[in-house]
Amino acid sequence: MRTQPAPDAARGTDPRSATDGVAGPPLPERDVRAKRPPVLRFLLRLDTARRLGRVLSLLLLDLLGVFAAIFTALMIKYFARDAFEFSTVIDQTKQYASFAYLVTALLFARSDMYGHRSVRPGLTRIVASLFQVMVVSLIYAVVSGETFSSYYLFYGSLAFAVAYVSTLRFAYERITGYLLSAAGYERRAVLVGSGQHIEQVAHALKAGDAGGIHLVGFISLTPRPDNGLRSLGSLEDLSDILARGGIDEVIIADPDFPQPQAVDLVDRCHQRGVRVRVAPSTMEILIHRAEFLPGQSVPLFELKPPVFEGVDFALKRSFDLLVASVMLLLLSPVLLVAALAVRLTSRGPIIYRSIRPGIGGVPFACFKFRTMYRDADQVQAELEDANEASGAIFKIKDDPRITPVGKVLRRFSLDELPQLANVLKGDMSLVGPRPLPQRDFDRLEDWHRKRYLVLPGITGLWQVSGRSDLDFDDLVRLDFLYLERWSPSLDLTILVKTIPAVLSRRGAF
Repeated sequence: MRTQPAPDAARGTDPRSATDGVAGPPLPERDVRAKRPPVLRFLLRLDTARRLGRVLSLLLLDLLGVFAAIFTALMIKYFARDAFEFSTVIDQTKQYASFAYLVTALLFARSDMYGHRSVRPGLTRIVASLFQVMVVSLIYAVVSGETFSSYYLFYGSLAFAVAYVSTLRFAYERITGYLLSAAGYERRAVLVGSGQHIEQVAHALKAGDAGGIHLVGFISLTPRPDNGLRSLGSLEDLSDILARGGIDEVIIADPDFPQPQAVDLVDRCHQRGVRVRVAPSTMEILIHRAEFLPGQSVPLFELKPPVFEGVDFALKRSFDLLVASVMLLLLSPVLLVAALAVRLTSRGPIIYRSIRPGIGGVPFACFKFRTMYRDADQVQAELEDANEASGAIFKIKDDPRITPVGKVLRRFSLDELPQLANVLKGDMSLVGPRPLPQRDFDRLEDWHRKRYLVLPGITGLWQVSGRSDLDFDDLVRLDFLYLERWSPSLDLTILVKTIPAVLSRRGAF
């Protein structure tokens, strides 16, 4: 990262043009790997100190998060037994936290959690690594002969660690990001590729959290497209562009980028100390579920259908049963209050049984707290022209069919809580593609129906990625992304991120 580039006079001119009008061969570019002058060596030492400070501060935050998580879990345990003593809890926390923190630091380092902010993973990797810490700690305790009346300490500490560590790191990212932004730091990037791919990657970087990336412009191998970015010229102009300074990285936004030109591009960028990144293609995403088939004359990889079977299904189903049971128990007061509010404010049943296609398109009764008046289904046909959603979905922001209590329940997704019973019945999963009403299902295109290869979910990537702010086709693509990259840690991450998404009411109506 760097501040805004200085004027050309301060940066110096391109050495290849410093011929004072005398014709001759261009001078070679200066390789950043050459010996550096004393001033630059001093600045690099400052950069090393800054990196060390970043690693130490993140290590300290992780230590606080792990220690606080174990302390909280033990405190609740002793409070439940009415035997809480602060000194005892502190001593046991120190005993368990030393090993847990060591494993956490090692696994976090392996996942590049202490790297530069531009490459540091987010919540998904935090949850996955902490889950691995719990498994390693549990195995170590069992092998060491430790005995426990229950294993609450492990999964309780995991839950609090996810909350504390992710919150501390989120605060760190926001604070340091604000300070860097206030200081004028940003990563200035150039997109290189063909027109369509450049536009897609640029849109994704602008729509998502690009980590402080400022797109300076693009270099297109095809006729220059009109994508709202500034054209910087052709690939032959790359050396001149980098020589002018102010570029931190070059992003190759084309899966079919010619290999010889890619090798030359990488070498020219590295000579200038510019990072090179490659945006993934569809095949790179699909290869995550490819399985190698040995014994073939040509190495082949099979792309298996994205369904949950065998160990994956058993693991996901066990997770669903455990978490849904606990949530029903903990949220029973909320369920009771919501049920009374529905009953006392409007006529009709408390629970609305919405018949929706489930796995394989087989219909099932999806339970919801009733949020509409009794004649809502009959009135919908008259409101089709007022539909505000794209694609197959029917949504109206100020739907006249919704009761006052229903608006509150929908605003915070409380109307979905009865679907925990659907999870216990086996009709739904905690996390998965959202089940659509029959009316919406009938309007789906063929390629949309791939989302029905698995059990529908109470929450999913829709809920944590913008909800109804997104175009319907983008929502379906999120379902496909979930199917391709499913893991227990991804399910846990989505569940954790659903809470702030619901509380912030992002995209909900």
